Amino acid sequence: MGAKRPARREFLRTGAALAGGFTLGTAAPALGQAQTQSPMIKGEREGEIAYGARSKYVTSARIPHGGRPSPDTFGLTFHVASPLQDSVGVITPSSLHYFATTRGAFLPDIDPKTHTLMIHGLVDRPLTFTIDDLKRLPSVTRLHFIECAGNRASRRAKTVQETHGMTSNAEWTGVLLSTLLKECGLKSSATWFVAEGAEEVKGASSMPIAKAMDDCIVAYGMNGEAVRPQNGFPLRLMVPGFEGILHTKWLRRIKLVDRYYMNYNDFGHLDQDDKVAALAYQIGPKSVITFPSGDQRLPGKGFYEISGLAWSGGGAIKQVEVSIDGGKKWNKAEFRGTPQRMAHCRFAYPWNWDGNETEILSRCVDEIGQVQPTREQIAKYWNKPYDQTFSVPGLDNSIQPWKIAGDGSVTNGLA
Repeated sequence: MGAKRPARREFLRTGAALAGGFTLGTAAPALGQAQTQSPMIKGEREGEIAYGARSKYVTSARIPHGGRPSPDTFGLTFHVASPLQDSVGVITPSSLHYFATTRGAFLPDIDPKTHTLMIHGLVDRPLTFTIDDLKRLPSVTRLHFIECAGNRASRRAKTVQETHGMTSNAEWTGVLLSTLLKECGLKSSATWFVAEGAEEVKGASSMPIAKAMDDCIVAYGMNGEAVRPQNGFPLRLMVPGFEGILHTKWLRRIKLVDRYYMNYNDFGHLDQDDKVAALAYQIGPKSVITFPSGDQRLPGKGFYEISGLAWSGGGAIKQVEVSIDGGKKWNKAEFRGTPQRMAHCRFAYPWNWDGNETEILSRCVDEIGQVQPTREQIAKYWNKPYDQTFSVPGLDNSIQPWKIAGDGSVTNGLA
């Protein structure tokens, strides 16, 4: 039978010695790096143990958005934009998720032990649910983006945070609204529902019942913890793919009705133009390059990975293309991960920059065949002149270009 096999104990002893040798530094440092002892952090920063804190060297931050400071002179918070230029992956940290209020408001301080959700109107059994009631029911966990209607390419913006920072993507956990409506016994005459929040303005929105029975979520969880106050603690209605104002925060009441109700949030979001009305709910396919993007700088010619985000209210993103020559030629980008329905997906394209001035941009296609348009196509659709005053009455999902100068500086291609 050949040589005697070494005993298991001897093998483990030898392995431990080898491991110890590596620990003691018998192996050469990788890539010629000198070995240094990592400095220990002495003492703990406030909150380090109880909740945790990011490194002091990470400075990514949200900024006020929409031409109004947050908080304003009355202490009210309006809009704050997420730093997409610093994003990696697809999940927006809860602390960096974009935030918008209804005309500016104070955050309600809600005790989850006393908060309830009432469902009434055209149902057989009007019911009131506590948070504990909801957590006893079957749950779902899904990735979904939220986007403000004002999120769009703009000549005035310098960075991607200023153009597209009013969208974020998170993992949401809660109960399907359809589960609750079935529990209440939905009447066949119900064609719309009204969702109302608990903030002082009493923001409410009307939505079709078909959406309620499809994929709406009454969410109590966000990114593995309770929904944060700015995002609707203790309950938020998630309406995947629909305009952000319809994702009712601090949810307290849902009424089933047989007609469209004009509510506070709905005012200003309606138009007699059929084109506007048709685009009033669902977010069109959109993509944007986050690196390199406005106010960033490439240190020199050579290899870079162009990276960005794509999303659509029409479902999952099926394809993203990147142009490195101002739109003359389009190249298929790669996905980093599997695109989810109504969620941000990360795309990337390998690029060897030759150091010459150029323009980069991206476009996407979703699973129902919708294609992200150019600014010129948007102008033609609305029959509006494409000039310095160009704006559209509906949602704007047009392509955002970035100019790369010979010195590597990046600026808005629309400016």
